[in-house]
Amino acid sequence: MPNPQVSIKTRNFENISRVVAAKKLSIEGVRRTGKMSNLLWKCLMVSPALLGATLLVPTTAIAGQNNSNNQVVKTEVSQINNNQEASSSVSVSTSSTSTTSQTNQVTSKPETLAQAQQTEVNVLQQVNSYSEEGKNNSVSQVTSVSQFSDVQPTDWAFQALQSLVERYGCIAGYPNGTYRGNRALTRYEFAAGLNACLDRVNELIATATTDLVRKEDLATLQRLQEEFSAELATLRGRVDTLEAKTAELEANQFSTTTKLVGEAIFALTDAFGDTAGGDNNTVFQNRVRLDFQTSFTGRDVLHTRLATGNARRLNTGGSVDVNGGGIGTSELSAEGFQTFNLTGDANNSNDVVLDWLAYYVPVGPAQLYVAATGGIHSDYAPTNNPYFEDYDGGNGALTTFASENPIYRIGGGAGAALNIPFGRGGGILKPSSLTLGYLASEANSPNGGSGIFEGNYAALGQLNFNLGQRFALAATYVHGYHGAGSALFDAGGFQGANVPVVGTSQANALSATNASSSNSYGLSAALRPSDKFSISGFVSYHDVTGFGSNDDYQAWSYGAGIALPDFGKRGNVLGIFAGAQPYARGRVAGANDIPYSIEGFYKYQVSNNISITPGVIYLTSPGQNNNNDDAIIGTLRTTFTF
Repeated sequence: MPNPQVSIKTRNFENISRVVAAKKLSIEGVRRTGKMSNLLWKCLMVSPALLGATLLVPTTAIAGQNNSNNQVVKTEVSQINNNQEASSSVSVSTSSTSTTSQTNQVTSKPETLAQAQQTEVNVLQQVNSYSEEGKNNSVSQVTSVSQFSDVQPTDWAFQALQSLVERYGCIAGYPNGTYRGNRALTRYEFAAGLNACLDRVNELIATATTDLVRKEDLATLQRLQEEFSAELATLRGRVDTLEAKTAELEANQFSTTTKLVGEAIFALTDAFGDTAGGDNNTVFQNRVRLDFQTSFTGRDVLHTRLATGNARRLNTGGSVDVNGGGIGTSELSAEGFQTFNLTGDANNSNDVVLDWLAYYVPVGPAQLYVAATGGIHSDYAPTNNPYFEDYDGGNGALTTFASENPIYRIGGGAGAALNIPFGRGGGILKPSSLTLGYLASEANSPNGGSGIFEGNYAALGQLNFNLGQRFALAATYVHGYHGAGSALFDAGGFQGANVPVVGTSQANALSATNASSSNSYGLSAALRPSDKFSISGFVSYHDVTGFGSNDDYQAWSYGAGIALPDFGKRGNVLGIFAGAQPYARGRVAGANDIPYSIEGFYKYQVSNNISITPGVIYLTSPGQNNNNDDAIIGTLRTTFTF
């Protein structure tokens, strides 16, 4: 025959548990917290079976109080996710307010790796210090609350503690006679206390020799239930609604490991100037990217990006025939090339293609990057050009020239890279890193002269330094191999093979009949004097050696920019960038002038997901010939992120 006392306790356990939950969640119940606390602890005296649930209440409270610490840990775990602002150095780019950069920071640019590791070390030190606290201070059982020197009868929890100690005998103190009730308990202490109390509860239930439930206790529970009946009814309705919504989400969820990051660009563009204006009409173009970001461990991320669009580059005028090969500016000039012209579709016909498939994963202290298709060097190497670089997205600079050093546009495709941190970061020199990468443009082809090692490829080595909190520097070397008829700055074949994405035709047109190799050297730096002001710049030199006669040439490029983040409104960016497009002198008679490019844009953040960017691109000496009319390109870009 069932024990009536146990049955009574069982029937009332759910009611008292809901009372506790209501007290924690109900706004109306906040004013009754003091009264509820006293009643709750009285309930502990009624039944030891309530003890387990009661112990969970302060545990929840402790978790809420320590929420800031939990956020620190979660920040480190999701570092690969993001980032971030999209950054180019530990210190310089972390203040970027670009919405798209925040979503793309899941890729975790390597310059932030050292910072992430330092954060991880600090967090682990804090956790270890906390967990070690009290390890050598063994606790001992007490029989009276008066044995605690730091517990006074005036303390708000005195009666509750007295009941747990003297009635149930499951609260222990420290050898020095203290209870330390004002400090947060460790997981070890909670486990020990819970185990002791549960053992005592089981003992009392098994013996059933004590009058555990009295009439006055039942009356108290009844009054308590009646007093909070309205709150309980409201809470019950909210819980039912929440359960229904949760069930619907679980039934229709896309994935537990994948999130979708999307971007859609509308761009209205026209070119002005005697030559450029006559060769172009006003165009309205688009590009859409859908990036599926999957994480399996919380620290890695797999990018599967679909892209489409119809954006085509404008004609800047000044056709040039390089080396008599019949290759002119219309084919190999990328002056004024804009980031949204990288549609991923070689035909620019709004066909959906897989334009990027890459995986980021930590390997010990280093970070590994593996690309199956669509990889470029700036995916894994710091470019040190904050607010201008946006992974060729729709919230940075308008042109590919202003977005990053052209040295990162040499080669691309499939391959791998590793970012290795080094240095303790003491003094002014912060943790630095070494970046090594290899990308092949024809890695998928088994034909002769193709594949990972025999086809077009580019190998990169880069040293990254962070000086103080405001300055970052990168020294880059790229060695490339290029088949006959290739373009030097083709980023691995965007929009089809041999299509350059930056620079003049003289700088891009390799030998039409022989293969070539290139050795390129670059410097990129960024300085952030304040949170509202950023300066960045680069210089690159390219030495091309052709395997035939008269195939050798040298190319140069340099530029600098000033960015004013949060200009006029939080999230806005005013940027001005000027420099020389990649150019090569001595290849075509009468076409040896320096082609300068000046760009100004203002990104206005309409909302968290919409930005409008008007901008102007001014090109001098198109085709490296100052006899050609200067070209002016005006663009109004609207970017939607989701």
